Amino acid sequence: MGFTTSRAVCALAFLASLIMTPSVLAHAHLKQQTPAADSQVTPPKVLTLIFSEGIETGFSGVVVTDAQKQVMKTGTVKRDEKNNTQLTVPLEQLLTPGTYQVDWHVVSVDGHKTKGSYHFSVK
Repeated sequence: MGFTTSRAVCALAFLASLIMTPSVLAHAHLKQQTPAADSQVTPPKVLTLIFSEGIETGFSGVVVTDAQKQVMKTGTVKRDEKNNTQLTVPLEQLLTPGTYQVDWHVVSVDGHKTKGSYHFSVK
């Protein structure tokens, strides 16, 4: 009787994991960014963020701050016309040497919200 019960519990756990997996995978996660996280670069003119799924730009945003928490002036965040997972953020002021933090928040095309941050340095 114990063997049958444990098989039933395992089967139910497996089925529950299959049901829950799509909701876990349905969030847009940052896959790649330019400049890369923790990199040291010459002053960039644009940031590029690539996510694991399509992004709704109207509900997404990026804020760049320096080490003193001063917000850097950026242009309008745009989604690539051919790749709805890619956002570009034009930098409207020259970044001076130092460390910068990029805080992002996005809403994926299926309505899920995610946010995060990373750092890079300018030489």
